Amino acid sequence: MTLLFQVLKFALPTLIVIATLEGLVLALVMRRAYDWRAYLASLADALGREYVVYAIVPLSLAQPLVELAWKHRLFTLPLNGPLAVAVLVIAQDFSYYWFHRCSHRVRWFWATHAIHHSSNDFNLAAAYRFGWTGRLTGAAIFFVPMIWLGFAPGPVFTAASVNLLYQFWLHAEWIPKLGWLEYVLNTPSHHRVHHACNAEYLDRNYGGIFILFDRMFGTFVAERDDLPCRYGLVTPLRSNNPIVIASHEWAALLRDLWRSQSWRDRLACLIGPPRGEASPLAAPVAHDGSR
Repeated sequence: MTLLFQVLKFALPTLIVIATLEGLVLALVMRRAYDWRAYLASLADALGREYVVYAIVPLSLAQPLVELAWKHRLFTLPLNGPLAVAVLVIAQDFSYYWFHRCSHRVRWFWATHAIHHSSNDFNLAAAYRFGWTGRLTGAAIFFVPMIWLGFAPGPVFTAASVNLLYQFWLHAEWIPKLGWLEYVLNTPSHHRVHHACNAEYLDRNYGGIFILFDRMFGTFVAERDDLPCRYGLVTPLRSNNPIVIASHEWAALLRDLWRSQSWRDRLACLIGPPRGEASPLAAPVAHDGSR
């Protein structure tokens, strides 16, 4: 576990180096267009989050619930073998699936998650563009049930970090489909669909490590050879200013709250689905009938 903590500690600098190498190879070797301004915007987002915002706001809004759940846990589940670790990873991915799905369906959470979808390119640099307000939204609440059941908070959030670390390599446009692994794991192909703003692809493939829960709950769509993915928000965000990127959806949310005529409308703004052209959910979806 100590080794894992050390790996996670140095993960971000390592990912930045790898993303930079990808950009250099794509631009100089493969002669593809590469948006270095977007690269710098993602870099500013990541460094600002990890070394400024998190230093000022070290705790999540959900921290009291985390502590309460652990204090009144039903069981104590030790991580004393490979099976226990496997259960932890699968349970965490199940929790992540619902966190991710709600991040697209509940505007309060979407205001932060929209930042991850704001890049108009799909590359490894976009993988660590998460915004600065995740802890302030209380997103950790989705992992509280695991803690209440008996998983200690430390391993739960370590598993969450591993989940996000796994997803880094998924943000690659140049990795092809991976055969039988596509049926079990979340892959670059599945994640390209998730980041696409095509109406046929919107709000799909929420999985973290596995794609099984998308298949179980009807949110899976496979990448189609005849339908190339278009990335970014439905109405593209053209700014590379990290402050604009971090705040654009929050500004839209506050504007709609101000214009609301009743408390019921304000509540709908906060917990209802995202609306307005800044959100991928603004466009109608043409698929098998389910939203």
